[in-house]
Amino acid sequence: MNLINAKDLTIGYDDEIVAQHLNFEINEGDYLYIVGENGSGKSTLMKTLLGLTPLLSGTLEINPSLKQNEIGYLPQQTLVQKDFPSSVEEIVMTGFLGKKGFISFYTKKEKQFAYDQMKYLNIYDLRKRSYKELSGGQQQRVLLARALCAANKVLLMDEPVAGLDVNSQEMMYKLIDKLHKENKMTIIMISHDLEAAKKYATSILSFGKKIEFTRKDGK
Repeated sequence: MNLINAKDLTIGYDDEIVAQHLNFEINEGDYLYIVGENGSGKSTLMKTLLGLTPLLSGTLEINPSLKQNEIGYLPQQTLVQKDFPSSVEEIVMTGFLGKKGFISFYTKKEKQFAYDQMKYLNIYDLRKRSYKELSGGQQQRVLLARALCAANKVLLMDEPVAGLDVNSQEMMYKLIDKLHKENKMTIIMISHDLEAAKKYATSILSFGKKIEFTRKDGK
């Protein structure tokens, strides 16, 4: 099923064009890598997909069956976030807040779902630990678990392995690939890692002098 379809899309801020002539489609179960140099428009595109930045021209069709609470977002971490004093469990549980409105308590079902995600990502034993005491790789898994509590269909990630050591990067790549294959998640990821894109992606949107969209199946 087609989830997102962009035709001759122009993106930017306040009428300042960042990238134009974008044509791509994202189907259910796709694993899309968005690659390119800094400042080429990758993060602007992701904010446009999330509805945080209006498109300047062209069309961006989103399947009406795809609801906002089915889309999770894992942004790049800031230094302030790295020093957040809450526990792992508290941070993961906040993923539900966007669905709850004014309701401030978590249900038994939500708590169990959060625990399941923490177990899946191998951070359950860390749930009472302070987030700021964790390694960079552990922190990213916590934020990934939080994103999974916020959504169950599409996951958008902005440089999820940035700043991690080689072993932690590989662990994150494998976890994300596992989510894609086992949970049938649709993944949209910004990355500088072309080798990872070739290894894991089902499709690649490359920002350069010319913006190119390719599928591994050639379709």
